[in-house]
Amino acid sequence: MTEVYLDSQFVGSVKNGRDFADALIGARRMNKLPSALNVMFDEETDKVFVEICRGRCIRPLIVVKEGKPLLTEKHIEQLQKNELAWSDLLKQGVIEYLDPAEEENAFIAFFEEELTPEHTHLEVMPLAIVGITTSLVPFGNYDHQVRLTQGSKNQKQAIGFYAANYFNRMDMDVNVLHYPQVPVVGTLMDQVLEYHKHPSGMNVTLAIMSYQGYNMEDAIIVNKGSIDRGLARSSYYRPIISEELRYSGGLIDEVCIPDKDVKGFRSEHDYRFLEQDGIIYPEAVVGESDVIIGKTSPPRFLSSLDEYNLATSSRRESSMSLKHGEKGVVDFVLITENEEGNKLIQVRLRDLRIPEIGDKFTSRHGQKGVISLIVPEEDMPISASGMKPDIMFGPHGIPSRMTVAHLLEILAGKTGALAGRYINGTIYESESEEDIRKELSSLGFRENGTELMYNGTTGEVYPARIYIGNIYYLKLKHMVANKVHSRARGPIQLLTRQPTEGRAKEGGLRLGEMEKDTFVAHGASLLLKERFDSDKVIIPISEEYGLMGYHDSRKNKSVGPITFENDEVSNVEMSYAFKLLLDELMSLTVYPKIRLERKF
Repeated sequence: MTEVYLDSQFVGSVKNGRDFADALIGARRMNKLPSALNVMFDEETDKVFVEICRGRCIRPLIVVKEGKPLLTEKHIEQLQKNELAWSDLLKQGVIEYLDPAEEENAFIAFFEEELTPEHTHLEVMPLAIVGITTSLVPFGNYDHQVRLTQGSKNQKQAIGFYAANYFNRMDMDVNVLHYPQVPVVGTLMDQVLEYHKHPSGMNVTLAIMSYQGYNMEDAIIVNKGSIDRGLARSSYYRPIISEELRYSGGLIDEVCIPDKDVKGFRSEHDYRFLEQDGIIYPEAVVGESDVIIGKTSPPRFLSSLDEYNLATSSRRESSMSLKHGEKGVVDFVLITENEEGNKLIQVRLRDLRIPEIGDKFTSRHGQKGVISLIVPEEDMPISASGMKPDIMFGPHGIPSRMTVAHLLEILAGKTGALAGRYINGTIYESESEEDIRKELSSLGFRENGTELMYNGTTGEVYPARIYIGNIYYLKLKHMVANKVHSRARGPIQLLTRQPTEGRAKEGGLRLGEMEKDTFVAHGASLLLKERFDSDKVIIPISEEYGLMGYHDSRKNKSVGPITFENDEVSNVEMSYAFKLLLDELMSLTVYPKIRLERKF
């Protein structure tokens, strides 16, 4: 007997597992069972697994019988005339959904020409075997699989035209590209997704060449003239939100310009942008520590007497201001109320982002890199026809990564730009390289995409021919303006007395064991003396008992915790974090005895 499992639970046995599985599949194709039900007969263990649970990944395939697909030309004609819908094909058993388990027993053909009597299914189209973002990568079947998945993930981080109504939205951290373009080399998925309505990149002229060593390690070099003409410019939007909260006892926050007698009053200079209602005006140019929304709150802790005596002096300042390193222009001010009926103020900041050294770019093939140099237009290499590349990409990123599609897209982009047409680069169904080369040759260029180039600074001809063409480049949201961070002195934490953490809090940069090794290797080991005493403290330690003492101001000397005449106390330099550890050990009733030795 063959055991049958439903959603991994044993439900009974049947005489013949193969016949039972076939019967279930037949009933599903006749629309007697749900289309999401899947059956797998495992010959090795002689068990039938039936799955109907949620969360499985299922995909559609065309059913094949005796080497012929059930989807006929008549079906396709009816679909085109809207006489037939996708659901009708499911009901007729022409198309069925398979999960990974049932796919184990299926033999799937890629193209109709490949069909043999052994085949059980046919792909709806080869593009369907990859995900949505991966299917946007042109000539993806020429890329190494790892780079293909990386390239598809990079597209999710690209800056583009993310929503047509962005002007009326209050989104958290968003970027809008000023001049987004439709790719010259696209795929079928571009039309399905209507990619022309929300593109996220630009068609650039790319030369594969090194330039004074500045594009080693994936770095890219950009033409300053291109940036001046608007290449990859974007705006960064960020909201600042505040609301008037209600507290127990009828107390409430108040949006206003705080009075001078309010606890925590800043300087008048910080409030200079606020209007009478305590809210900033649109198009104000603001920088760090400028107040955007002025607000005062009732005191945090009330004693019984204070409840009846709430003067302005007892209120505290709780305005919303820009954090360390932030700047921008006030783009939009919205005054409304939340679901509880409290006043809600939303202010949107706008910041113009012009590409600079350190900004991250990528093609759709996982070839990402940061700008390392912005070259004046007159110093850029120039081709015989007068073209100057927008971006120069180092040649070392190609051989080890095997992104042949990156090279193919340059060739196809060049052909498409010269011929004035879009080129189809759909995975497995793209235009052939041979045809693209012939077309490029007929347009008066070398069929291999290389050109004679001249050095922009000396005017000499480069001895090698340079591979140059057009490719779709994406600007990623990782911009140096959001990440650049430095600190000399600043705030410290209350607990450990070490610098605060994070860029927004003006925090320090942590040095670990490996960073220490780089300083030693560099010959700057004395710098560590300064680096590692961010929380230096001098603590009196009892020589006899090894415990921390204190300074007795009456005697004007340091004394130990257990005072005896013969007990000597020495000052020891240590990290405050270590002193904190000793305190915590003592709170656990552990005696941390410190043995002191004389320094000679």
